[in-house]
Amino acid sequence: MYRSHNCGELNAGHINKEVTLSGWVQKSRDKGFIVWVDIRDRYGITQLVFDEERTSKEMLERAQKLGREFVIQVKGKVIERASKNPNMPTGEIEILVSELTILNKALVPPFTIEDETDGGEDVRMKYRYLDIRRNPVKNNLIFRSKVSMEVRNFLSGNGFIEVETPYLIKSTPEGARDFVVPSRMNGGQFYALPQSPQTFKQLLMVGGMDKYFQIVKCFRDEDLRADRQPEFTQIDCEMAFVEQEDILNIFEDLTRHLLKNVNGVEVDKFPRMLYDDAMRLYGNDKPDIRFGMEFGELNDITQHKDFKVFNDAELVVGIAVPGGNAYTRKEIDKLIDWVKRPQVGALGMIYSRCNDDGSFKSSVDKFYDQDDLAKWAERTGAKSGDLVCVLSGSTNKVRAQLSALRMELATRLGLRDPKVFAPLWVIDFPLLELDEETGHYHAMHHPFTSPKPGQLELLDTDPGAVKANAYDLVLNGNEIGGGSIRIHDKETQATMFKHLGFTPEEAKEQFGFLMDAFQYGAPPHGGLAFGLDRLVSILGGQETIRDFIAFPKNNSGRDVMIDAPAQLGQEQLDELKLQLKTK
Repeated sequence: MYRSHNCGELNAGHINKEVTLSGWVQKSRDKGFIVWVDIRDRYGITQLVFDEERTSKEMLERAQKLGREFVIQVKGKVIERASKNPNMPTGEIEILVSELTILNKALVPPFTIEDETDGGEDVRMKYRYLDIRRNPVKNNLIFRSKVSMEVRNFLSGNGFIEVETPYLIKSTPEGARDFVVPSRMNGGQFYALPQSPQTFKQLLMVGGMDKYFQIVKCFRDEDLRADRQPEFTQIDCEMAFVEQEDILNIFEDLTRHLLKNVNGVEVDKFPRMLYDDAMRLYGNDKPDIRFGMEFGELNDITQHKDFKVFNDAELVVGIAVPGGNAYTRKEIDKLIDWVKRPQVGALGMIYSRCNDDGSFKSSVDKFYDQDDLAKWAERTGAKSGDLVCVLSGSTNKVRAQLSALRMELATRLGLRDPKVFAPLWVIDFPLLELDEETGHYHAMHHPFTSPKPGQLELLDTDPGAVKANAYDLVLNGNEIGGGSIRIHDKETQATMFKHLGFTPEEAKEQFGFLMDAFQYGAPPHGGLAFGLDRLVSILGGQETIRDFIAFPKNNSGRDVMIDAPAQLGQEQLDELKLQLKTK
């Protein structure tokens, strides 16, 4: 038996008990005649004591030679600690060691295994197995496990069946780039790793599995950022014989369940917001509604003067910054520089101060009088002491720019409290998006999304106006889940493929199996997928998913620990019938 107890459970109730512990050496303090060693496992830390009066000389010498991260086993008696530590669960006791066994020696780690470490991110990613020993990473992984278990408990309790779907599937042209896998037995042919189990879960609905879920790995070969990895995990769900309202209700309940059981937070309201309103009021389709600062569109009250910047703009729009009139001119200039960064891309910013005496002072007083500026304040909801910030330009660009400014200001003002949770549904998305470069439409979600009832005919006359029977669940400015009611008949699906530019032959080649299945009694169905990595990070009070993944990739999509991706040997290439082009 390597251990009778873990390193986090012993207390005063165990005094005089003989115990066996195993773990890693956190640190040691050597006074010559006495040595204290902290032993650590994932449950906590216990202090060991070796002294010349009660410990053999040989064992004391061995204890003095223990290095950080040595793996050891000790046997001994639980005794009362002379100098108690109220900040530790085991702080009332220590172990008087009678036997010490070194199970494995360790090199000096490249960074300290402590909550506040001296290791940079690159080093910690290279030695991730050491990083996991630190409490912040360890606790994040335990937290992730708790969330996953709560998801499974809720869905299973509501009649969902967990079904595994294939990882080796067919590459399709929709969505992001696929990761492809060459087939040795079918030379020159390739599998793709799934970006989503979308078609398989629809086939499960055809098969009569009317409530399906899966916590599943998905893969997308796309550019990375803090909240995106080439492989990620979805809570993938599908239901048959449902309408949109049925799906929204069940996954509101799941979200409430998680917030209550994981965070101890009760949330009643899940507002519904139209996509068009989200774009108009917040500039993006995943608004953070923990705070206000809604957009005020100003075209009609700014484009009547000789200010060319506004007159030439497709959209003039502003927000009110609470207490922003206290900003100095230097602080406002820094704000202007912030929006002009390439990451935001604004050409500049106009502002108006709302003074305590009811007057206004703007950066364009030459063009606009007090009545004009009062209308700016009214339209943006600004009050005395606030600052009105105004951007202008093409509609899509300026909305994105002002949205970025809104979030930055909210962060600076402390309005984005990670302990406050504000969920909402964004609904009625456009079914199709126009690619400005090619002039062709593509599916905003995926080609299996159903149009809103009664709008199918618009595909022929005004495809950009067609709304999707789709919905996103947003939490604190992050999309945590999204889904739709699916197309479930062959004719409608064929019409959708036609408007996405597929020839009948291409549609049959890529998705013939699904359209064939629809001919054998496909029920009305729809679903939703949560991004587990993102959901866990937000519930955990953070927004970087990498901190909640055991072995994440870096920003270049590399695993620096195992040095992947890597080249294949010529023998493997030959087996796969692959030839690499040489320069």
